[in-house]
Amino acid sequence: MHSILNGRPHRQALTAWLLAHLAMALLAAGGAWYLNIGRDAGHLERWMRWDAVHFMRIARYGYAGDPGADPDPGLPAFFPGFPLLLRAVHMVIGDWTLAGLAISLTAGAVAVCALARLAESEARPGAGAQAVWALLLAPPAVFLVAGYSEALFLAFALPAWLLAGRGRWVAAAGCAALASSVRITGLFLAVALVVWFVRSGRARTRSAGWLLLPFAPLATYSAYQWSRTGDWLAWQSAQKAGWGRELVWPWEAWQTSWNAAWQVDNSFTWAFRGELAAAVLGVALTVWLAHRRQWPAFTYVGLQVAALTTSTFYMSIPRSALLWFPLWVLLGRADRRWFLLYAAVAAPLSALHVLMFTTHVWAG
Repeated sequence: MHSILNGRPHRQALTAWLLAHLAMALLAAGGAWYLNIGRDAGHLERWMRWDAVHFMRIARYGYAGDPGADPDPGLPAFFPGFPLLLRAVHMVIGDWTLAGLAISLTAGAVAVCALARLAESEARPGAGAQAVWALLLAPPAVFLVAGYSEALFLAFALPAWLLAGRGRWVAAAGCAALASSVRITGLFLAVALVVWFVRSGRARTRSAGWLLLPFAPLATYSAYQWSRTGDWLAWQSAQKAGWGRELVWPWEAWQTSWNAAWQVDNSFTWAFRGELAAAVLGVALTVWLAHRRQWPAFTYVGLQVAALTTSTFYMSIPRSALLWFPLWVLLGRADRRWFLLYAAVAAPLSALHVLMFTTHVWAG
């Protein structure tokens, strides 16, 4: 881990991360004051929104939820890695919101340093800092700062990818296993590492067994939920019970989301338009990775896009795009003029998402 945090690109990455944190904190406080929405709420209270509440409840009460409230059938959809760490950090910090923010702050620092190193290794000098800024300017970047699982997942997944690139399969499998404990996305990472191992000329047969390790957290979690509910796929069933999401044909999911974006006028209209845009971006990225024959990255991104676009309706695809690190490496390699165009479009949308999230408006 020390090597990930060492060197000039990583100092630039850490500086960018801290500046992004500061900017979002100022937006959260200043936006609430200016808009007069949640003006009387404390700064920490503004960050306890949506999934951060779910993680807190799991960490505090377990998957049965708050015994003083109605049962929440959607809680098993959240993997245990983040709630377990949140519970541990809370023992030291003592405030649930601050504990979640501290996890994201620390994990995000590791993630941006790893992203900088990955971009520098695959592209020109300076690509690392540009890739980090591409990620931090992304419209849903607020979820890297909030007490959500995205930053923690990247803090494990990106080092796993770097280690795999060096042929250090045992260490890569260990990091990927930690990522798999945080989000179902770890399953797609695990499959991508298997593809990489098979295609690698440096692969050693004796290391192959270690690539089963990232699948272990999913198996363990499934067994745990089965012991509670009798359902081996409780984490998937919770998506239907909590949000009405289940597997459908991709054209059905597109049509439902399209109708919600253009034929219904409510507070979610613009959110669904963002979902559609992110889905198109995901498909385009998958096609580009296939064209470039980057099969491990194609597997990692493509499986995510396939899962997200075959749900009843599109939900949280922009937020999931934060995990598509091949996209941020690609933007890190882009010509500066194209990057400035991206920044000019993304930065205002990112600020808007901060204001939406911290004033309790749905932001994806």
